[in-house]
Amino acid sequence: MSEQSAALTYTSYLALDEVLGAQRPRSAEHDEMLFIVIHQVYELWFKQVLHELAHLQRRLEAGDTTHAAHTLRRVLRILKVAVAQIDVLETMTPRQFLSFRARLEASSGFQSAQFRELEAVLGRRDDNMLRPYAEDSPARARIAAAMARPSLFDSFLRYLTAHGYQVPVQALRRDVRRPLEPSPAVQRVLLAVYRDDNAPAEVAEHLIDLDEGLQEWRYRHVKMVERTIGAKTGTGGSAGAAYLRTTLFRPVFPDLWAVRSEL
Repeated sequence: MSEQSAALTYTSYLALDEVLGAQRPRSAEHDEMLFIVIHQVYELWFKQVLHELAHLQRRLEAGDTTHAAHTLRRVLRILKVAVAQIDVLETMTPRQFLSFRARLEASSGFQSAQFRELEAVLGRRDDNMLRPYAEDSPARARIAAAMARPSLFDSFLRYLTAHGYQVPVQALRRDVRRPLEPSPAVQRVLLAVYRDDNAPAEVAEHLIDLDEGLQEWRYRHVKMVERTIGAKTGTGGSAGAAYLRTTLFRPVFPDLWAVRSEL
C-alpha cells in the first residue's frame, strides 16, 4: 500500500474539515444553523442534478435508453429528497426565522447560480437570470453557457431520431438560444411515440415525471416561504412568495403535456 493511499481517510476523502467548517452563522440564534445547513445541502443536490443531467443528455444523444432511463430515475429520487427537506425547514417557526433574518442582509436564494443553471439546462432562456452576477463571474459564465447549449428536450428529440422517429428538421436545427415553443409538428411525433408504447414512450414518461417533480418542489417552496414570511418582501429585496407563485404551473416540456389530450 502506498503512502498516499495509506494516508487517505474518511475525513480527507470527503473533505469533511472544509465541509463541516462551511457553516458560519452570523448570529447566536439556535435556528440559523438549520437554515444554513438546509441551503448548503440544496446546493450540493443541485450540483449532483447538474452532473446527472449532463450525463443524461449524452446518453439521450447516443440513443441509449437503458442508461437514460436509469439517470432520470436517479434525478427523480433526488427531487423527492429535495421536497422532503422542506419538511425539516418548516419546523422553524416564523419568529425563529425572524430572529436572525436581518443578518442575511442582501443574500437571497434567488442568487443561486446552480439553480439558474439547472433552469437553463431544462430549457429556460431569459437574460434576466444573468443580472445578479458580475459580468466576469464564473457563475454568469456557467448560466450563459447553459443557455447557449441544447436543452434537455433538444437532446430528447435527437434521441427520438436515433430510434427512427421523423422529428422535423426545423426542430432539430432550431436556435437553441431561443426559448422552447410548443410545436404541433413535434407533438405529432410524440403521439406516434406514445401509440407505439415502447422504450421511447417510457423515457417520455420519465421526462413528465421530472417536470412534475420540479413543479412539486416549486409549489412546496412557495408554501414554505408564505408560511414563514407571508407576503413580505423576500431577503435581498426579492419579491418573495409573489414572484415564486408566478413560476408555478409552467411546464418545462410543454409538448409532452399538450399531447395528453390527444391520446
